[in-house]
Amino acid sequence: MTQAVLVNIDVDDLALAEAFYTRAFGLRATRRFGFDGVELAGAAVPLYLLRKPAGSLACDVPAPARGAVRDYARHWTPVHLDFVVDDLDAALARAESAGARREGEVRTAGWGRIATLVDPFGHGLCVLQFLGRGYDEITTPAA
Repeated sequence: MTQAVLVNIDVDDLALAEAFYTRAFGLRATRRFGFDGVELAGAAVPLYLLRKPAGSLACDVPAPARGAVRDYARHWTPVHLDFVVDDLDAALARAESAGARREGEVRTAGWGRIATLVDPFGHGLCVLQFLGRGYDEITTPAA
């Protein structure tokens, strides 16, 4: 049985990442793992920033079967973070002043408002504000 979910974000500059995520989303550093990691609290799950140099192997599989290396240019992955906020406009302003770049316009859906961003390390993320009953505005019970 699953006990918890941990969110890890690889970054090449731990100090810059800590400054970004604490300023943009009001998280706070709670534990440090030497020079290679910091635990941030303040969301529903802890967020771990892990220092991993650009170009390092994304997994411990030896060449030539190794696959991808870390690249902090803008990239896409189907797994991303959504930060749920009470005030999208204020959160968006904080995130942008901390170094996020907006990708597109703020959109409104039946469940709320959303803005897509990229952090200073190329990771896509969303800031969203639920309206009304949030996702319950558009969902039906699972069978």
